[in-house]
Amino acid sequence: MDAEERDLDLQTDMVNSDAKNMEGSSSDELDEIDLEEDSLSDDSIESEQSEDSGPHAEWFVIHSYSGMENKVKKNIEHRTESMGMTEKILEIVVPTETEIEIRKGKRREVEKRVFPGYILVNMIMDEDSWYVVRNSPGVTGFVGMGNKPTPLRSEEVDKIMRRIESDEPRIKVSFQIGEHVRIMSGPFAEFGGTVDEIYPDKGKAKVLVSFFNRETPVEVDFLQLERDT
Repeated sequence: MDAEERDLDLQTDMVNSDAKNMEGSSSDELDEIDLEEDSLSDDSIESEQSEDSGPHAEWFVIHSYSGMENKVKKNIEHRTESMGMTEKILEIVVPTETEIEIRKGKRREVEKRVFPGYILVNMIMDEDSWYVVRNSPGVTGFVGMGNKPTPLRSEEVDKIMRRIESDEPRIKVSFQIGEHVRIMSGPFAEFGGTVDEIYPDKGKAKVLVSFFNRETPVEVDFLQLERDT
């Protein structure tokens, strides 16, 4: 009986040992599974966060009747306020620049529209914001491919903004190379000649003047020139 009891006790110890090993193994496997689930959960959160960032504001171009750009701008601003869309329609710009015109020997500054008939809108595009802008009085449509408004590229926006924010006025050139002109003042007053080169940034032109039967190049300010009729 003693031998049988010892055998029985040995078998019992082996069974208990196997059970403990199985529990430990199961626990380790569960820990690994939990870690994997935690990892997947983190990835899901990151993905959701990136999706929650949502759409961002972009610059779009709308077409309006030429000469009515400022009125249309005010119409869009009014509708944006009244329909509670100020968080989606952020800014409306009519691109203009200061230009110097020279008429009858006089220089004057005028404000000129850079893109007649077009207005820029900085907005978060969705069905609601599209509806508010598109149906504002004077708006004839968005610029884009087919019926889909196309946002401006960042480099296009930068170029336009630099141009309209420049402090230096642009000089309107009313003369052409090869055109016959007359010099109205200065050492060569009353001489006629032909425009050979134009320097818009300097507001000057090089004129070939007939002097002692020879063509002499003379640099003249636009203010000193008029067309020779």
